[in-house]
Amino acid sequence: MHATVGEHLTIQGKQVGQAPRRGEILEVRGEDGGPPYLVRFDDGHETLLFPGADCVFEHEQHAR
Repeated sequence: MHATVGEHLTIQGKQVGQAPRRGEILEVRGEDGGPPYLVRFDDGHETLLFPGADCVFEHEQHAR
C-alpha cells in the first residue's frame, strides 16, 4: 500500500445503511508511503489509520 500527502481515501460502511467515510491524508508516517497515515475525515475528525480491506484510495491523476 502506497499513499502520498493530499490524496483522498474512502472507507466503506461496515453495516447496512452506514455511509462511507471520506478523508484526506495529512501525513504519511510509514516508510516509502506506507501506513500509518494521519487522516482528516470530512466531519473534521483526525485519526492515525492503518487501512483495511474496506479502504479505497483515490490516487490523483496529473493532467498533461
